[in-house]
Amino acid sequence: MALLHHSDQGSRYTSEYFQELIKQQGMTCRMNRAGEVGDNSAMDSLFSSLKTERTARKVYRCTEQARADMFDYIKRFYNPTRRNLTLGYVSSVEFEKN
Repeated sequence: MALLHHSDQGSRYTSEYFQELIKQQGMTCRMNRAGEVGDNSAMDSLFSSLKTERTARKVYRCTEQARADMFDYIKRFYNPTRRNLTLGYVSSVEFEKN
């Protein structure tokens, strides 16, 4: 599975340094179209929930521990149970089934 970095077209994300860092990590970069702030709303919602419900008061000992905890949150809780406005108020898992 490829890792996708989604952002706006801010200078910090379009800089040569950041773009090179993304490539070195084997990530694909996707940016909002200019003036299209709505593109980011689904990701903003996920990150807000992830921070509030899972990571806000946790300290991870290593990257792998953080990665495993976030995977658990997204795959075992968020995708199967969270109803998504963008998907017609069904969970991501339910949307994929249909």
